[in-house]
Amino acid sequence: MHKLKSFLIALLCWPILASAQQLPTPPALAAKSWLLIESGSGQELAAQAPDERLEPASLTKLMTAYLTFAALKQGTLKIDQAVPVSERAWKTGGSRMFIQVGTQVKVEDLIKGMIVQSGNDACIALAEAIAGGEENFAQMMNREAQRLGMKASNFRNATGLPDAQHYTTARDLALLAGALIRDFPEEYSKYYSIKEFRYNNITQPNRNRLLWIDPSVDGMKTGYTEAAGYCLISSAKRGPRRLLSVVLGTASDAHRAQESLKLLNYGYQFYDAHQLYAKDQAVSSLKVWKGKESTVKAGFPQDFIVAVPKGFGPKIKAELVSLQPLLAPVAQGQVVGTMKVSIDGKPYGEYPVQALEAVPVAGFFGRLLDTIRLWFN
Repeated sequence: MHKLKSFLIALLCWPILASAQQLPTPPALAAKSWLLIESGSGQELAAQAPDERLEPASLTKLMTAYLTFAALKQGTLKIDQAVPVSERAWKTGGSRMFIQVGTQVKVEDLIKGMIVQSGNDACIALAEAIAGGEENFAQMMNREAQRLGMKASNFRNATGLPDAQHYTTARDLALLAGALIRDFPEEYSKYYSIKEFRYNNITQPNRNRLLWIDPSVDGMKTGYTEAAGYCLISSAKRGPRRLLSVVLGTASDAHRAQESLKLLNYGYQFYDAHQLYAKDQAVSSLKVWKGKESTVKAGFPQDFIVAVPKGFGPKIKAELVSLQPLLAPVAQGQVVGTMKVSIDGKPYGEYPVQALEAVPVAGFFGRLLDTIRLWFN
């Protein structure tokens, strides 16, 4: 839990370069809200109203998918499990995969129906299989949202069908999308790039046009309601870099693809990525008080990649500031310091550094000795 929370804090960090003239100008998009994230560090590269509360429409299904993958990982759901289709699931309106009441559908088909076909009926069937009903599932969605750090979101259903109390923000959706890719990489690569799926003799294409337009795009999800407009979360990987864009409230299917691609191209064209540290690389060993071990290795849970305006790479410097005194117990993934990144001597960004291992509490005499030492420090 510490590991998940602490990493997601990084998604709230963005460049704070002192001289604004050094930053490239982001494109203007025809959308209500948008956000571009450098996945390797959580940097915000471009944004417009990222904290405005909006209806997420079918982008909601990212949370439904997250909980489904979590249930599979925990063993409470099986990929080949046959799920009975209730009348409620069958009757659900909007986009559908056309499952039939009284039949049973394998979980994997429901996953494809939810992700590729954006099937609301598939979402209800999964919610019922995982939580016994959509209402209970919505409570799970909100608990998970809080755990992930989605502070401005509230879920009322598993589908994204309109509800006045069902809302989120571009920033929260970026947190969720990033968590799904990070926590379930195999599931992400397996399902989110599928271009079409056939079920019940009906073939439906993935509504994410960028899967056909840009080969670097490998997900994620579209959404539409009259109130939300046309929305798209896109993830693209070019070389070692992954960018994540959230575009909400465009005027058409074509516009959400066009504006999303514009945002992704901006990030790749005007910024260079520099890997400062590898995944699980020990950046430093930090002093631990009252622990069975006197130090803890600190680093990042994935490759730490910082994007900087082109030409500024050689001017990057990073300094680790430890959170002291650091008292045991220390959990793996716990934030134990801050990496302060500067360019040419000017502040650029601050990112949480995590414990790469756990340090349990020392025995009585070890704690007593360190207590005395702390008095003199």
